[in-house]
Amino acid sequence: MPDPHQAVSPSRPRVLCDAHATLADTAVPAGVLWRLTETDRQLDANLVRLAPGEDVGTHAESALDVLLVVIAGTGMLTTGDGALALTEGAVTWLPKGSTRVIAAGAHGLAYLTVHRRRPGLRIGSRPPGWPEQANRRAAGETDLP
Repeated sequence: MPDPHQAVSPSRPRVLCDAHATLADTAVPAGVLWRLTETDRQLDANLVRLAPGEDVGTHAESALDVLLVVIAGTGMLTTGDGALALTEGAVTWLPKGSTRVIAAGAHGLAYLTVHRRRPGLRIGSRPPGWPEQANRRAAGETDLP
């Protein structure tokens, strides 16, 4: 197998990560273990490990669809439509705007997420009411429009 750390042209296909070898390293018990970092990429990807019983709290991706591929372990994916069992090899599509909770089972959960790369931050015009609303929000006010 080619060395995934060897410097090569960004346009050449290559193995970037051995997920099973990365998961075998227990120095990092939970969190993002690997991230796609190629500069000219059109995708973002993350290899994530959750410890047994740990979860990624309720969240939604408002702008992008996400593909979630279970690499190891088991867990539950809870959405507004109910709960789905996650087992090794499961491929799940999370449409943009969907709210979800990802929870690891008794032996933990490792999964790969893949989605279109987010656009970089852009300089634009300030929204109406800025900075007053931002300051009120930072102060904890909740009755904002």
